[in-house]
Amino acid sequence: MKNVIKFIAIVLFSVAGYSQHGPKIEFSAPDNTIDYGKISKTDNPVRSFEFTNTGNAPLLIIGAQSTLSSIIVTKPTAAIQPGKKGKIDVKYNMAAGPIRKTITVETNAVNYPDGRIALKIKGEVL
Repeated sequence: MKNVIKFIAIVLFSVAGYSQHGPKIEFSAPDNTIDYGKISKTDNPVRSFEFTNTGNAPLLIIGAQSTLSSIIVTKPTAAIQPGKKGKIDVKYNMAAGPIRKTITVETNAVNYPDGRIALKIKGEVL
C-alpha cells in the first residue's frame, strides 16, 4: 500500500511538471530561419523574426545577441502579453559572400530549454 501511494505521488508531480504553464514563444519563420536569398549589397539588410506568445503569462525577451559585430539585433523592451505578437529585428552588414549566422535569444519561455532559442539567417550577398 505504501508503494502505491508513493507511485501515485510521483505520477502527480510528474504530470504537474510537464504541463508547462507560463509564456511560450512560437516563431513564424520555418525552423527559426530567415533566408535572405541572393541579395545585392544595396538591398535593405533588415529582416524580422516575428513571434507570438502562445502561453498564459507575459513573455520577456531578456537578451538577443550575435557572436559577430556585423549583426545588429533589436529586441522588444516591453513584455509581450499572452496572445500578442512581437518581432526581433536583425540587420546584417552586407559583406559580399555567403551568410550563415546564428543569433541567440534569451527568454523566459517554458517551451525551450533554459529559454534559449537559436535564430538563424542565411543567404548570399552578391
